[in-house]
Amino acid sequence: MSFAAAHPALSRALAARGYAEATPVQSAVADESLAGADMLVSARTGSGKTVAFGLALAARLLGLAETFGPAGRPVALVVAPTRELALQVHGELSWLYAATGARLVACVGGMDPRREQRQLSYGAHIVVGTPGRLCDHLDRGNLDLGEIAAVVLDEADEMLDLGFRDDLEKLLSAAPESRQTLLFSATLPEEIVRLAGKFMRRDAVRVDVAEEGQSHADIDHRAVRVFPHEIEKAVVNLLRFYDPPTAIVFCGTREGVKRLQGALVERGFSVVALSGEMTQNERSTALSALRDGRARVCVATDVAARGLDVPDLGLVIHADLPHDSEVLLHRSGRTGRAGRKGVSVLLVPSNRRRRAESLLAGAGLELFSEAAPSSADVRRLDEERLLADPLLSEEMAEDEREFAERLAADRSPVELAAAFIRLARARLPAPEEIGDPVDRKPGWTDAAPRAKVRVEVDFTGSAWYRLSVGRRNGAEVKRLLAFMCRQTGLKGRDFGAIRVGDGESYVEVAPGGIPTVERLAATGNDENVAISRADGPPTLAPEPARPKKGKFRGEHDGPKARAPMPRPPHGDKPARAKPPKKDRKAPR
Repeated sequence: MSFAAAHPALSRALAARGYAEATPVQSAVADESLAGADMLVSARTGSGKTVAFGLALAARLLGLAETFGPAGRPVALVVAPTRELALQVHGELSWLYAATGARLVACVGGMDPRREQRQLSYGAHIVVGTPGRLCDHLDRGNLDLGEIAAVVLDEADEMLDLGFRDDLEKLLSAAPESRQTLLFSATLPEEIVRLAGKFMRRDAVRVDVAEEGQSHADIDHRAVRVFPHEIEKAVVNLLRFYDPPTAIVFCGTREGVKRLQGALVERGFSVVALSGEMTQNERSTALSALRDGRARVCVATDVAARGLDVPDLGLVIHADLPHDSEVLLHRSGRTGRAGRKGVSVLLVPSNRRRRAESLLAGAGLELFSEAAPSSADVRRLDEERLLADPLLSEEMAEDEREFAERLAADRSPVELAAAFIRLARARLPAPEEIGDPVDRKPGWTDAAPRAKVRVEVDFTGSAWYRLSVGRRNGAEVKRLLAFMCRQTGLKGRDFGAIRVGDGESYVEVAPGGIPTVERLAATGNDENVAISRADGPPTLAPEPARPKKGKFRGEHDGPKARAPMPRPPHGDKPARAKPPKKDRKAPR
């Protein structure tokens, strides 16, 4: 669907911005048959909801008029869960309604409330804000909702999760009952339905455009296995491998954000951070740097998972596993927006594979894990990008040609190309060497399990060596084998038969280990065991049989056998005297 049926002023604004076709949610909400109706809209993140309710509001607020009249008490209220989303909605509606003369005011936490009070006193047509700050202005008398014609609740499920139910009910109760109410939510849990039933008209229309599989259509989801101690290295290689215009890396904690931001800055990336402890000014500065290209990577906590819209965001990396599948989808939804393609990479530490499988299953994703890009993979792509660089095909200017000829006068083409490669690589962060924890679960990876290979050693041409220790010295086969391995550095398979005598022992050595044992025999060892070459297999007296233990303790068959301990005949044990009974005290 095109935007031909939209309000003329909005249609022109959309055309100037390059919007040609409406998204499914925009087509559904802007349907002429739903003009002025209350709507409960379920649509995935990144589907163009802001433009959608902007189009729906125009029919209610403007009708056939081209522009708004003088600003007074607001006629539309838009409520969003976070400062970032509220400011983003304010910016989107500002250009969409620019030709209508609409005056918009943003009221969000973290900003100067006195400045917002002055702006409200000058009059406004549309007010956009967060629940807490809007209620604060309402309580102070700065905000009058008596003429509100339409209310939009954006990301309503998130506002309820954040505990804003009381604030939402206060705002909706302060607006006239004749208003139009638009409730947008990625999911429609029971609490959302109850809220809609309480504050929306009975004939409210439910619009569901979150079709099965639609949330993944423009996002290439990937699961990358990684060792827990190599997560930072994996992030580095992923950023270098995909080389997106802009990327977001999600961490689970503020400390994780600080640590990863520092690691990426140290490696040469242009990085900003975004977390809840930052002031609004710091957050605005970080987002501005991300949007104008001064920074290409944002390391953030889940505070940025909802509502954040960054142009050309091509890559989302989940450095820490999200808490649940819904957070995974909302994080991933920062990319692949408005018809653009994006990549979402879930890092799966080898010790949290089952947790990752559960998250992916809950999100409806069936993925095979893959190894993180290696340094060789990154280098190969660097070479391909360098060969495709437009600089190599551009026509040279005259001054460039003269300097190129001077450089080529004393240097070969290979030397110049090598210098060019070094300059190109110097601008890029170096890729990391990283391992691959191959997972063996069928279906999770297609890597075949490695078969154990037993190495057979040929003892043809082996040699025997005499050791100056025997049974009298406590020598045993396993102790002698450990001694020989320890002293020579050979494996146990390099030694054959071991025979232990009373005062000496013999060890068979495979042909490959003979030179090593010869050196040991010549240089000696730190355990004072003499080693010498023997003529062949030894002839040792058999080890005397150990005396067998008898039925009773101390009874043996050998020459030193002692008589069993005597026992008294049955019934001859002296009777044990019983203690006398204590006299009972007489009752008082």
